Amino acid sequence: MHSMAPIVLVLLAAVLVVTLCRSLRVPAMLGYLVVGFLAGPGVMKLIPEGEETAFLGEIGIVFMMFTIGLEFSLPKLKAMRQLVFGVGLAQVVVTMLLVALAIGWITGSPLIGLATGGALAMSSTAIVSKLLAERLELNQPHGQLAIGVLLFQDIAVVPLLILLPAFAGGSDTMWLDLAKAGGKIVVVLALLLFFGQRLVRPWFHLVARQRSGELFMINVLLVTLGVAWLTELSGLSLALGAFVAGMLISETEYRYQVEEDIKPFRDILLGFFFITVGMRLELPILFDHLGVVLLLLVLLLPLKIAVVFGLGRLFGHRSNDAMRAALALAQGGEFGFVLLALAMNLKLVPIPAAQAAIAAILISMLIAPFLIMHGERITRRLIKQDWMLQSLDLHQMLVASMSKNEHVLICGYGRSGQALARLLEAENINMFALDMDPERVREAGEAGDQVVFGDAGKKEVLIAAGLMRAKVVVVTFADTHAALRILHAVREVRPELPVIVRTVDDSEMDVLRQAGADEVVAEVMEGSLMLASQALLEAGVPPSRVLRRIRAVREERYDLFRGFFRGASDEVESLEEAMVPRLLSVQVCGGAFAIGQPLGALRLEDAGVEVKAVRRQRTRRTDFDASFELQADDILVLLGTPEQLALAESRILQGE
Repeated sequence: MHSMAPIVLVLLAAVLVVTLCRSLRVPAMLGYLVVGFLAGPGVMKLIPEGEETAFLGEIGIVFMMFTIGLEFSLPKLKAMRQLVFGVGLAQVVVTMLLVALAIGWITGSPLIGLATGGALAMSSTAIVSKLLAERLELNQPHGQLAIGVLLFQDIAVVPLLILLPAFAGGSDTMWLDLAKAGGKIVVVLALLLFFGQRLVRPWFHLVARQRSGELFMINVLLVTLGVAWLTELSGLSLALGAFVAGMLISETEYRYQVEEDIKPFRDILLGFFFITVGMRLELPILFDHLGVVLLLLVLLLPLKIAVVFGLGRLFGHRSNDAMRAALALAQGGEFGFVLLALAMNLKLVPIPAAQAAIAAILISMLIAPFLIMHGERITRRLIKQDWMLQSLDLHQMLVASMSKNEHVLICGYGRSGQALARLLEAENINMFALDMDPERVREAGEAGDQVVFGDAGKKEVLIAAGLMRAKVVVVTFADTHAALRILHAVREVRPELPVIVRTVDDSEMDVLRQAGADEVVAEVMEGSLMLASQALLEAGVPPSRVLRRIRAVREERYDLFRGFFRGASDEVESLEEAMVPRLLSVQVCGGAFAIGQPLGALRLEDAGVEVKAVRRQRTRRTDFDASFELQADDILVLLGTPEQLALAESRILQGE
């Protein structure tokens, strides 16, 4: 077979299987796992199993963890220390001990139990983080709990890799080795977080000033892989280093641009990782050791669900959040393969038993997407008491909202939500508010405000709050992730209902509109509008004319204000928001192609560029059409993204 044939066949299989998965609304990762199984050594043998293949998959995990790191910040990580070093530590220790006791009792060897327990205690960072991110659940309580546990599991791999050889060789220096490893973890992470914070921002500023998209992308790859490599050199995992790198960049102004740049690499390479996982499943081993595989599955799935749920409740989490996190973490993980491979090499675990454990982990990873997708439904069935309490809350909310009709449903009762409620009350317009801060709800409720505790991102909560009778929904907090969840829930039930969303600036306006927002109110734009209106009034413009101008700007969705001229002090913002339109002045110099040409002949609109104004001599004109003929020394004011503006400038000057 030609050398390109296996690659082409694997890509063809990936396209066909993933397309089928998308059509059936099944996670694409299942398609990649199936492709890996079919193309791997177990069936068609198209992909050779080796270090190069495994390395590609590992890089995919690196970019996935880097993306998750972008969602975090140092204050957020400090706030999660109870999750990471509380629930996470307890989960690894308790799961290891229980599995070690069970396997040790069956086999008579505590060492086999310990090695197997360490492998089964791990969960799949790649599967859990990707599915939670796709479902916009990373920032929900169960998502935070799951990620906190996963972070500690990544840290726990290091001492486990030291423990296994020490047990196998009966080392007398095991505790000294563990102390050194713990000190190394603390020192490496402290150095990265302390010095990294001070180096990343000025370094990115230096690269950004070169105004090169190619250089910016190379720099992102350098930082991502470089920090991951440094952590690997120090004995930690690549994934943990990538998470730290993402967290450092999340503190800078480049977060969103970086996230967009690495998305293609992340998704493709993560697909390769799932293919490499599917390659590990071998049918002969599965059939020969079916009893052992099923026993390990029973130990793995129900045991981890029980452990994570119990620990979640012990640390004060709500029953439904603890259960959904437990379902998300029930499967085995990629680090389990690493620990089992080491255990086989050290002869701690017999080869057939280790292969059966690998098969059990793989099957659990195949089951994992379904557990996460249907986690809420499963939780309802398993935790009746908690859902009865929630049903009671929903019933009380329904009773409170029954008197409301044609009302404004306010999501978020902070300062903006309360200000809106006061205006609605002054106009005798009914309103009903949802908020997730119990103290605020209690205080406002005692004052007689129509606000209840509830997550507006959940469909049943919105319905109980009178969504079917509401006239408009207003999202009053500037959180794009939460707003997208609310939009999805509203559009699923009432696609025709107007939804107004608040955001900080215009960088997320298009995303929110595509998700179904009828209006997006940007704080920066509204501030500019108020500033301009006051200046117009002071300049002597009649109030009626100012009001008409403000109304026109809002009706045009801030089109007049969109875009800005880039200056030295705006470099940071413009690179972070590379897709946000900006203004550029282009002079029609002598010898330019555009001289004597009508404006329409340049086809600038095909490049996505809008001509906002034309300056001729000392006169600025906005009343022109496609037949307007350009002259030498005209200055065109263009609106577009950097790439669009570069193409437009080339057409104006060279006709290309």
